[in-house]
Amino acid sequence: MKSYIQDHIDTFQESNENKGRLLVKCPDQPGIVSAISLFLGEHDANIIESNQYTTDPENGIFFLRMEFECPNLQEKRKKLEKQFLEVAYKFSMEWEINFLYDVKKTAIFVSKELHCLRELLLEWQSGDLMTDVVLVISNHEECREIVESFNIPFYYIPANKDIRKEVEAKQLQLLKDYEIDLIVLARYMQILTPEFVRAHQAQIINIHHSFLPAFVGANPHKRAFERGVKLIGATAHYVTNDLDEGPIIEQDIIRVDHRDTVEDLKKKGRSVERSVLARGVKWAIEDRLIVHENKTIVL
Repeated sequence: MKSYIQDHIDTFQESNENKGRLLVKCPDQPGIVSAISLFLGEHDANIIESNQYTTDPENGIFFLRMEFECPNLQEKRKKLEKQFLEVAYKFSMEWEINFLYDVKKTAIFVSKELHCLRELLLEWQSGDLMTDVVLVISNHEECREIVESFNIPFYYIPANKDIRKEVEAKQLQLLKDYEIDLIVLARYMQILTPEFVRAHQAQIINIHHSFLPAFVGANPHKRAFERGVKLIGATAHYVTNDLDEGPIIEQDIIRVDHRDTVEDLKKKGRSVERSVLARGVKWAIEDRLIVHENKTIVL
């Protein structure tokens, strides 16, 4: 299984070895796009895709995602990054250039509910999530069989609030050893400490039901059923130290009615969670997300 998926990755790297993505955030002013285009042109780069957004035409913040192709990009990489500093300084940019041959390494955290994990692994297997899932960490054994069927390293690390520091020390070391770029909480039912979140700012994606801020805590579907809700949904967001209040990446809903039981609500909720999380993760690995204050710009 792993070799089959590695073939997807190898093919992607080979066909995209000369492609990069530039992400920019800066105060809006005339000349930004022109300066970037001129810079890329001077390095024989061809712009393949460009998306931009400005928060306010007068005194706004400018956001840009630009994908480009450049001959011998790997050899030019350091020179390109160094020389772009002059453009970035002129416009006070926050920026990054990502190179497509550097396929992002992803870690998945999961507890007992496996629907989101299964969705991510199937999307990954098909090549629709172009990332390298290099390990799965769980505080339960339920997912071991499915993870190991994909030949992905599985780490069972029991966790609770009394041993949280020791648990996170092990997890952080694993993330460092595997050089992780993205962490996906696929229904991982543990609260992360501020130290853990700080070590991976804007790198942790979580999924939860969209009843919040209503029906906080245990058994939200039961209490939603008793209240007679007509819509249920899911939210994928970046993790911050404000519980479930990080920048929202993606949301979706599905309609329900009085005929649906509590179990029906859970089943429909899991379906929405799977698709919302998969889309959010895909946008992250495609460098389509820029965090601004407590929101995301999706380009």
